[in-house]
Amino acid sequence: MMSIKSAQQQVDEWINAHGVRYFNELTNMAQLTEEVGEVARIIARRYGEQSEKESDKNKDLGEELADVLFVVLCLANQTNTDLQSAFDKKMDIKAKRDHDRHHNNQKLK
Repeated sequence: MMSIKSAQQQVDEWINAHGVRYFNELTNMAQLTEEVGEVARIIARRYGEQSEKESDKNKDLGEELADVLFVVLCLANQTNTDLQSAFDKKMDIKAKRDHDRHHNNQKLK
């Protein structure tokens, strides 16, 4: 299993070997928005109420989610964000804060 830290390193190695350099942060933010839109399109049509166009039926949700992850890792790298540490901290906060909240939510029963 790959850690987030090693995924960040793998993306950085790819950028340095093949990508010349990182796009600037604003460009990557726009890129992230575009990739999330592609995920939303698949979800809305495949799992939502919109009809799926013939051209969308071959789109791979996993590939589109991986595109989102790649850009998130790029943004983390170029802003010197230790995403592994941030994620671990967030999961700890969510486990403490949300455990009873979700179990007591009548809407989830």
